[in-house]
Formats: sequence, C-alpha cells, structure tokens
Amino acid sequence: MANPEYDIEYYLDTARQLAERAGEHADQIDRDRQIPLDLAAEFADKGFFRLLRPKSLGGLELEHPDFLKILEIFAAVDGSTGWCMNQNNVFATNSSRFPRAVAEEIYADEKAVITNGPPSSSARAVRCEGGYRLSGRWDFSSGITHATWIAALSPVLEEWEEPEPGFDRSSGRVMLMPKKDVKFLDFWPVQGLRGTASFSFELDNVFVPEERSYSPTDSPQEKGPLYGIPTTLLFATGFSTVALGIAQASLKTAMDLAESKIPGRSFRLLKDESTTQRTIGEAEAIWHSAKAFLREAHSSVWASAKAGEELTVEQRIKLRLAATHGIRKATEVTDMAYTLCGSNAILDTNPIQRQFQDIHVVSQHIQGRATHYETAGQFFMGMDPDGNF
Repeated sequence: MANPEYDIEYYLDTARQLAERAGEHADQIDRDRQIPLDLAAEFADKGFFRLLRPKSLGGLELEHPDFLKILEIFAAVDGSTGWCMNQNNVFATNSSRFPRAVAEEIYADEKAVITNGPPSSSARAVRCEGGYRLSGRWDFSSGITHATWIAALSPVLEEWEEPEPGFDRSSGRVMLMPKKDVKFLDFWPVQGLRGTASFSFELDNVFVPEERSYSPTDSPQEKGPLYGIPTTLLFATGFSTVALGIAQASLKTAMDLAESKIPGRSFRLLKDESTTQRTIGEAEAIWHSAKAFLREAHSSVWASAKAGEELTVEQRIKLRLAATHGIRKATEVTDMAYTLCGSNAILDTNPIQRQFQDIHVVSQHIQGRATHYETAGQFFMGMDPDGNF
C-alpha cells in the first residue's frame, strides 16, 4: 500500500470521509460558530492542516491542483469547513518566510495551525530592545478556536508615532506568538460562514522577540512551485473554489426540493415546471463556465510554477480575474437556487438558507471585490494595472 504521506488518492478518500462527518455536523458548526473541536482535532491528526506546509517542516506540500480537489470535497458539504481548510493551509505556505528556528519551534507540533487577521487602525508594533511591543486588535481570524499559534500583521512605529490610515501591508511585520499570549474576543456576529470561528483577538503591549517576526515581502526560502505563486493568488483560487462548492451544493438542494415540492396554486411538482428546468440549465452553464475559467487560469500558472518560470503579469491578472469571477458567479448561481426554493428558502431547516448566507459573506470578502475586474480591464486595455495580483 502506498505511503499516505504522498498518496493523493488516500487523501481524497479520507477527505470524503471527513467531509461526510462535517456535513452531518453542518447545523452544529453554524450554530456554535466553529468546527467542533474533536472534528478539528481529527482533521489535524490526519494531516489536513499541513497539506501545503513545506515537507522540510513536516508538511505534505501537495501540488496545488490536488489541494483544490480536496478543498472542493469539503466546500460542497459545508462552506465554513472549506473556508478554514483553505485559510489555514494557504497561510502555512508563509512558513517559508519565517526565521527557520521559529518555523521549527512552531511545527515541532505536527498538528500546529496558525491563524491571522487583518489589523485594525489600532495595531502598532513599537521597537524595543530585542524585538517589539505589540498592541492592537485583529478581526476575522478564521479558525482561531482550533489554532495553536497567532500571526498578527502590524505597522512598525517609534514610541511617539501613531498608526496612519491606509496602512501599507508591505511595510509592516508579521508577529508570531502562541495563542495563549493573546486575549480572545468573542466577536463574530454574522449570518454567513458562521462556523469559520473568525473571531477577534487583542494585545496590549505584549513583547514579541525580533526572531518571531517576518516581513510579508521576504522571499520564500523554499524552492517548490507552491512558493513561486503569490500568496494572495493561492488564497483567491482557494476561496473561489469554496464559493463554487457552495453554489454546487445550493443547486443540489434546489433540485432535491424540486423532486417533492408542489408550489402554491400549482398542480405539478416543481421539477416539472419549465421555469425550473430553464433555471437549472442556465445555472449549470454559469457554474461550469466559471469553474472552467478558474481551472484554465490556474493550470497556466501552475505549469509555469512547476517549470520554475517566473509568472507573467498576464498569467497573474487572468488568475486574479478568474478567481473573482468564480466568486461572483457562484453567488449568482446560489441566488438562482434560492429563488427556485420559494418560501421553503426562508426556513432554517432548509440547507439553502445557510448556503445563501454563506455565499453572501464570501462575496463580500476582498477576494471577491468587483474592483478586481477594473484591474483586469486596465491590463487588457494596455494600461498599468492597479491592485493586488
């Protein structure tokens, strides 16, 4: 039997088993605003939070297309679980930028998971002897309940300086600390992707040694193809895959309901209505087209990364565009499925309600922002594109 450390079929089969369990707990995940800790521990035990971690640090360093296949399996049963799988695994690729001793310290625990969050305007790291004094608040820290370490991006300031609005992330530093060193804040008052446990944390003048920090612009120390792709595009491709998984699940929900529902003042099943048939056909076309564009753009990027070639601006722009387009078209498909469900859609007992809420949180994320279309438009019209790609 093949060694499961490097056997993608083993991981696909195991993903299906774990996803089935996540699907069975989907209502609980949503209600409790986190993946049950015993289930998250099983994910960690079976290697599902080290899928993209470098092999040199005890990770699997899967090829990214294989990782996306695993991600699809989880996203199709629960958007929150898929989201955490992408967030926590992609962030682990940053370990190639950590000081080596710190990376080895963190990943001495094979089950280590790092979560992070964008800084608020209060974030500040003040230089001091041997490191920094870190203060501030960070929100949207997906997976914080099952994480073991925290990463906090902050501007670096002198004692007398105040943070400026519009902080340039590339000029800051990411501070790494055990989760026990931060103050947990129960702030995640949302209706969608509730199960991502994207809570907040706070720090007040906590010392972080210099060696437990790095710059987001540091070059990766690893040479594999994963590290030749900008992290933001790894995140974008994954979150677009999650969005398409939610949309796929919403279509299944609508079609399952159509098998048994007779709409009000009608005398035949919903599935026999021509409007239903046309809507499903259109939705399938939209979904498959968006997925095909995402896979085409990603395949080009991955082929170049595998060959050790530097990505062209066009490749990066196309993947940026395809990922955003995938999220926005997945939202459109889910809306179509939601509408088909009629009054059943408003009930918590119908999975379409959770799928509708989840996709509308994904669509508000920076990776789905419509301004990415403008970036692509600028490039295709021969202009210098703005944006993060």
